[in-house]
Amino acid sequence: MLKIVIRLPNWIGDIILALPAVESIKKNFPEAEIWLAARNETQDLFIFDEPAPNIIPLGPLGKFKNLRKISEVLKGHSFDIGLLLTNSFASALLFFMAGIPKRWGYHRDGRGLILSKGVFHKENHKNPHQVYYYLDLLEEFGIRTVKPELHLSVSQEAKDAARKELAALGIDLRKPLAIFNPGASYGPAKRWPPSRFADLAGLLQEKKNAEIVITGSPGEEELAEAVSSAMAKKPASLAGKTSLRQLLGLISQASLFITNDSGPMHIANALKIPVVAVFGPTDPSATAPFHPPSTVIKKEVVCWPCLYRKCPYDHRCMNIAPEEVFEACAAYLA
Repeated sequence: MLKIVIRLPNWIGDIILALPAVESIKKNFPEAEIWLAARNETQDLFIFDEPAPNIIPLGPLGKFKNLRKISEVLKGHSFDIGLLLTNSFASALLFFMAGIPKRWGYHRDGRGLILSKGVFHKENHKNPHQVYYYLDLLEEFGIRTVKPELHLSVSQEAKDAARKELAALGIDLRKPLAIFNPGASYGPAKRWPPSRFADLAGLLQEKKNAEIVITGSPGEEELAEAVSSAMAKKPASLAGKTSLRQLLGLISQASLFITNDSGPMHIANALKIPVVAVFGPTDPSATAPFHPPSTVIKKEVVCWPCLYRKCPYDHRCMNIAPEEVFEACAAYLA
C-alpha cells in the first residue's frame, strides 16, 4: 500500500488554510495510507475528526539530535511520498534523513538539492490567498485539487462543555455572545489597541446587549487584562486558560468572533462563525478569512503593507475607530 506523509505548516492558521490541500491528497490517493506530521501543540485541530487521522507528533526541531530522533520515527513507517507544506530547509532535511524516496515541495530556502522533486512558486494572479499557495503546489505536481472549503469539526460533547463553562462564568447564553481575540502571535504590529477593543465591547454591551468573552493564548493574559480594565462592565476572560480543544468548543458557541489577523480568526471562519477581523500591516488578500460570513476592516496608509512585527512609527494602519468596527459587528447581530 502506498504510504504518504504530509508535513503540515507550523502555525494554526496556516494549517487551517492548508486543509483543502490535505483533502486533495486524500481524493487523489483514495487507497493510500495517509499520515500528517504536525507540531505537538497543533494536533488538537483534528481531535474531533471522524475517522481520526494518523498523526506523527513533531517536537522541537531546532537541534540536530531532535531532528535525527524524529527522522528515525518517520523511517520506521517506510513512507513512499513526503509532501512538504512547509518552506524551511529543516523540514526537507527531516524527510531526507528519514529516507523518504519521493520528497515533494516548493524549491526555496536552499533546499532544492534535497528534494526529489521541487517546484518554484508561481504567483497566483487570479487568487493570491494563502489557500491557493498550497493548492498550486499540488497542481504543479499534476495533482487535481478539490474546490477549496475550510471546515473544522467540534463534537457535541465539546460544545456542551463550552456552554457549561460559559454558564459558570456568569454568561447569559440567551444573549448574543461576542468573543474577542485581541492577541496575535506575530507581534504587536498586528494588534488593534486594547483600549479600542474595550470601547467596541462597551458599544456591543450597550447597543446589542451582548455578552463579552476574551480569549488568548498563554502569555496574552496581560493583554486581555488591558482590555478588561478599560471596560465599565467587566467581561469574562479565558486568556491563557483554554487548551486548543477547549478553544474550538468555545468559539463554536459564539454569535460573533472579533479578532486581529491570527490563527483563531481562521478557526472561527472554519467553524462558520461570523468573523470581524481588523487588519494592520498584513495583506488580507492573502490571509483574510476565506469564507463568508466575514468582514475585514483595514485602513489604507502609505506604508502598508510593511509586515513589521513592531511598528517603528505611529501604528497608523491600526488607527481604526471602534465605531467603524461596531457597524460591521452590528450587521451580524441584527
